[in-house]
Amino acid sequence: MATFDFIVVGSGSGGSAVTRRLVEAGAEVALVEAGPPGFGVEELDDPARWVSLAKGAYDWGHDYAPTDRVLGRVIPIPRGRVLGGSTATNAMMWYRGHPLDYDRWADTSPGWSFAECLPAFKRSEDWEGGASDLRGSGGPLRITRSPDPHPVAAAMLDGAAEMGLPILDDPNGPSNEGGALSNLNISGGRRHSAADGYLRPILGAANLTLIADSPVIRVILNGDRATGIVHRLGGREVVSEARLGVILAAGAIETPRLLVLSGIGPEDDLKRLGIAVALSRRGVGQNLQDHPLVRAVNCRARVPMGRPRDNGGGTILNWTSDPALPQADLHAFPVQGRSAVPAVLDRYGLDGDLFAIGPGLMRSHSRGYLRVLTAEPEGPLEIQPNFLADPRDLAALCRAVEFVQDMVEGPAFAHLFDGHAAPSARLSGGDLEGFVRLACSTFFHTCGTARMGADDDAVCTPRLAVRGLRGLWIADASVIPDIPSCNTHAPVTMIGERAATFVLEDA
Repeated sequence: MATFDFIVVGSGSGGSAVTRRLVEAGAEVALVEAGPPGFGVEELDDPARWVSLAKGAYDWGHDYAPTDRVLGRVIPIPRGRVLGGSTATNAMMWYRGHPLDYDRWADTSPGWSFAECLPAFKRSEDWEGGASDLRGSGGPLRITRSPDPHPVAAAMLDGAAEMGLPILDDPNGPSNEGGALSNLNISGGRRHSAADGYLRPILGAANLTLIADSPVIRVILNGDRATGIVHRLGGREVVSEARLGVILAAGAIETPRLLVLSGIGPEDDLKRLGIAVALSRRGVGQNLQDHPLVRAVNCRARVPMGRPRDNGGGTILNWTSDPALPQADLHAFPVQGRSAVPAVLDRYGLDGDLFAIGPGLMRSHSRGYLRVLTAEPEGPLEIQPNFLADPRDLAALCRAVEFVQDMVEGPAFAHLFDGHAAPSARLSGGDLEGFVRLACSTFFHTCGTARMGADDDAVCTPRLAVRGLRGLWIADASVIPDIPSCNTHAPVTMIGERAATFVLEDA
């Protein structure tokens, strides 16, 4: 048994950030990660190989449960199980969405407006363009753009202009509607994960203990206070104690599981599992949100695509499905080759030279849930995003597919486009809806399962403390009340930065 000031569970976007700032403040910190360290692993470091990591040695192996709305398909959810969490396995996109995203958070969680979040965003950044009113420089995370965009990425920028969208110098600038080169966590041609940026520089700190390959089983509660964790280490269960508290940063799937296994959650679920109720919190596992992705609109290519560059993409588009909307709700990215879920491959084949565009919905309305099915650690879960449950989501994704097909048929893609591959023709009506259901996948931006808020049903307070307990905070995507219109690495890093401030002030 060992004792620390704070124990941080999970080393992803939020966990790495909160650990770094607590260590810099002089606290004695243990960072406990379920997966291995992962430094120096070529398949992790090579930006072009991230797609192949799903269901591999560094992935949790989770899936979304099937529904009729996605034609009974199981949808995998890649989640990193390695130091750096999903930042060590993801597409390396650094994108924080629209200021209105965070102003909506502030409607239910005072203190989370964009203006109040911006300093933490800037503190995390080492942006290649240098510091500005909106961007940070000299922070832990290196952020770059492609020095030599792939032809598909370049064509998508030209295509955006042809479709009437503005071309942005920076999608994290004053506006995010339009086309832009992606902001990427790539440095010197290699992945730059949260572990690289936040943790590697402090690994030698005397007040940091890093414990890898150590899944956490539950949080120890002494009355209304969290005092430590039980975790596996070297094949046996061990206890680590926390003088001041525990910060859960295991992600929007594993954090609600840990809460339930610790007796914190809906009473009916705890009783069903035979777990004593320590704290009734019916919001645990509810409010699950994700961005649905159509994977993907595939096209025949006139020329071979060659070796992938950057993260296999390189640009992004943001636009509105309805001009009356206050912000862009649709998003697309290029793929320097084919991209398809197994059901699309089975139907269309997709042999030969191909490129693809992945359209998706960044302002989704559907909500789902996560349910723990057994009291066994790492036992089965029911994870249900309810993709396409709200008819507005299906309608918007159909418009996104039509937009992308219009774009690839235009002059910007004339040197690349040699016909539609999947779908193999223009579709409309029920046929188009059927393709969206067949190809519906995930951006793997799972969030919201232990939301913060000022109301009694919120799991966390706006200062990220678990409501009704002392010494237990959450610093990951599970606290997000309303999914932002972006990849989740940047928002969750910001959450981790702010969590460290709250913890140091409130512990």
